[in-house]
Formats: sequence, structure tokens, C-alpha cells
Amino acid sequence: MNAVALISTGVLILLLGSVVPTYAQEAHEQDSGPPKQEKQAKPEKQQAKPEKQQESKPEKQQAGPEQRQQAKGQQAQQQQEKPAKQEEQQRQAKGQQQQQEKQQQQQQQQQAKQEQQQKQEQARGGQPGQQHQQHAQRTPDEDRRQRAEPALRLSVRGQGRIPDDRFRSNFGREHVFRISSPRMVDGYSRFEYGGYWFGFVQPWPDGWYYTDDVYVDFEDGEYFLFNPNYPDVRVSLSVVI
Repeated sequence: MNAVALISTGVLILLLGSVVPTYAQEAHEQDSGPPKQEKQAKPEKQQAKPEKQQESKPEKQQAGPEQRQQAKGQQAQQQQEKPAKQEEQQRQAKGQQQQQEKQQQQQQQQQAKQEQQQKQEQARGGQPGQQHQQHAQRTPDEDRRQRAEPALRLSVRGQGRIPDDRFRSNFGREHVFRISSPRMVDGYSRFEYGGYWFGFVQPWPDGWYYTDDVYVDFEDGEYFLFNPNYPDVRVSLSVVI
């Protein structure tokens, strides 16, 4: 009896040992089944993302060339504008420089004239401005004589030239004279000095008198009549040959 009981107890233990692992395996398969399906579904979502990326990339690639062309056009326009601006700045700078040089030349010429005038007045024994003050006080006879003179009949600018040796010996700042009164020759107002006749190309200046000391000089390719009392004024002359 005891042996039968022991045998039956061993059979039960063997049966339980085979049934429990099988049940546990089934339960484990039921628990692990659905999650594996979810993990398999994830690659589908991941596959959908590249499609969206592929759809958006061509649009960006199409917009890129247009933007590059616009940028190139702007750069080309800027490059074309730069030389024009530089040329304009260079022209302005050159014009300002030329104007400054011209002003400097005029100042130098005027200063040279004043210095020569001062030297001439000092050589005559007077002080600068002294003769101007003396001639400013006109006598009544000088006033009446000047007012009685008719207006000048102007001549056409001529091409006559005085030889250099004759000019140096008779004309220039060192050789002053007085016109006294112009003469009418061939219908034009003229005066004679140094062996030559001169015609007036410009009117007689206000304030000048025919009794004033004057001289003939050659400047800027022309002959001019100068009055030491008015160094800033000159009258263009024509040499009658």
C-alpha cells in the first residue's frame, strides 16, 4: 500500500512538472504577441517621413536657382555702379584741383603786378598809392577837357606785331607817356607813340584821364594800355601797321 501511494505521488509530480512549463510558455506567448506587432508598425511611420522630406526638397531646390540669379544680378549691378561712381568722384576732384590751380595762378599774377607797380613807383621817387592820390585831385581844366572829348570810335582787333627790339626800347612799364587827345584816323580813334599807331579795341575806362601817365605792354598774346593808377584795369589795343 505504501508502495502504490508512493508511485501515484510520483506520477502526479511528473504530470505537474510537464503541465506547468507548457502553461507558462502559452501565457508568455500571449503576453509578448501584441507588442511585436506594434514594433512592426513603427517602420511604416518611419517610411512615411522620407516621402515628406522628398516632397519638400524639390521645392527648395527649385527656389534656389532663382535666388542665385537674383543675387548675381544685384552683384553685377553693384559692380557696374562702382566704376561710374569712381569716375564721377575723380572728375569732381580733378575739377576742384584745376579751379584751385587757376585761382593760385591768378593770385600770383596779381601779386606780381602789384610788386612791379610798387617797384616802378619807388624808382620814380614816390610811395605806393601816392600818384593815385595826386591824380584823384583833378583840376577844373582837366575835368573840362576830359568831358569835351568825344566817345572813342573802336577798331577791330588786328594782327600787327612790333619787333622785339623795338618793343623793348620803346614800350613796357618803364616807358610811360601821355595820350593828351586821341585822333580820328580813317574814321577810328587812334594815338601815336614809339613810331606806331594804336587803335582802341575797348572803350576808355571810367576814371581815366587822357592826361594820365600810361604805358603799352604785351600780355596774353595781345597789346594793352595800362594806367599805373589803376593796375587792375587794362584796355585792349590794335597795332596799325
